[in-house]
Amino acid sequence: MSKRDYYEVLGVARNADDQQIKSAYRKLALQYHPDRNPGDRTAEERFKEAAEAYAVLADKDKRARYDRFGHAAVGGASGSPGFDPTIFADFNDIFSGLGGLGDLFGFGTGGRRGPARGADLRYDLEIGFDEMASGTETTLQIPREERCEACNGSGAAAGSRPDTCPQCRGRGQVRYQQGFLTVARTCGHCRGAGTIIRTPCSECHGRGRRERQRKLTVKVPAGIGSGQRLRLSGEGEHGEVGGPPGDLYVVVHVRDHEFFQREDDDLHCAVPVSYPTLVLGGTIEVPTLAGSETITVPRGTSTETRFRLRGKGLPRVSARGRGDLYVTVRAEVPTALTREQKSLIAELGRTMPPGKAEPLRPVAAAEGERPFFDRVKDIFG
Repeated sequence: MSKRDYYEVLGVARNADDQQIKSAYRKLALQYHPDRNPGDRTAEERFKEAAEAYAVLADKDKRARYDRFGHAAVGGASGSPGFDPTIFADFNDIFSGLGGLGDLFGFGTGGRRGPARGADLRYDLEIGFDEMASGTETTLQIPREERCEACNGSGAAAGSRPDTCPQCRGRGQVRYQQGFLTVARTCGHCRGAGTIIRTPCSECHGRGRRERQRKLTVKVPAGIGSGQRLRLSGEGEHGEVGGPPGDLYVVVHVRDHEFFQREDDDLHCAVPVSYPTLVLGGTIEVPTLAGSETITVPRGTSTETRFRLRGKGLPRVSARGRGDLYVTVRAEVPTALTREQKSLIAELGRTMPPGKAEPLRPVAAAEGERPFFDRVKDIFG
C-alpha cells in the first residue's frame, strides 16, 4: 500500500508554516494517542502515520527534499547521470525528531542518539547477458559525502572542540509536558547532536563531511537476476559530524539475449528441425552457453516438442549447480523450393492420409538462405 501524502496526513496546506504544522500534529497526537484509544489498532496506525509525517515536515531540509521528490527522496542525496540516490527508510530515522514518541512504540532507544547515520545510496548497473552468465567484475565511480579530513569529521576547526549544547545539556533532546503527554523532541539549538560548534572547520563549514568521488570494484556473481541488488556495507554517504556511513545498494539490470530466454535459473530456446528428421529421427546440434550439444530426435517427433538438457542453464546464485536448458524443436518450413523439391513434396502429399499432410522443410537450407548454425555463430562468436 502506498503512503499518503504527508500534508494530507496532517490536514494542512503545502504552504503551511511551522506553527501550523506543529499545531496540526499536536491535535492528531492527542486524538489518536494509544492511552486514549487502548486496543484500537486503527488509532495506533494513525498516530504512527502522523508522527512520521511530522518528523519530515518539521525538518526544513527534509521538507524541501520531500516537496521536490516525494517519499522516496526524503533524506536522499544528489548524484551524477546514471546515479539515483535512494533512501531505505528506517523507523529509527523517521522518529529521530520525535524522541519519546519513538520510544513509546519501541522504535527509539531513548536519550541522545548521537550523530546521525549517513544516507544509503543506490547505483543502477547494466550488464550483458553473457556477463551475467559467467559473472563479472566492474569498477564504479560513486559521488558521495565523505568525512572531512581537515577536521576528522568533527566539524570544528583545528585546535578547537565542539561545546556541550547549553539548551539540552548534551542530551540532543528537549522534553516538555503537554497535558498528560510528555513529548521529547530533537533539540533545535544543536539539531540533536548534543554539541555546538563555535569555530567551524573552514573546509567543510562545520558539516564534518565533503563531496568526493569514490571508486569501488564490485564483483557481480554469475547467474544474478535482473533487478537483484548487491549491498556494499559502509559505502554510502558518511553521516554529519562524525556519524557512521550508510550502505550502497547496486541494482543490477541484465540485457536480454538474442537467442535464449531466461526463467529463473533455466534457459529456453527454439531451434528449427527438418521435416525428414522429425519423421525419421536423427540428431541435431543446439547451442548452449558453453558451446554446442548434440540432441537425439526420436522418430515421429512432433513440432513444438521440448527437450531438456540438465545442467546447461544458468549458475544458481544462492545454491550449487546450474539450471537446465529447454530446447523446443519446430518444423522448418522452406520459403523457396526448386522444381524437383516441389514435385517430391507433392508426391509425398498424395501418399499421406487426408488431413494429415504437413508442410516440409529441406534438410539443408535453400539456395541463398544461410544455414541455421551459421546464423547462430553470429550470436556466440
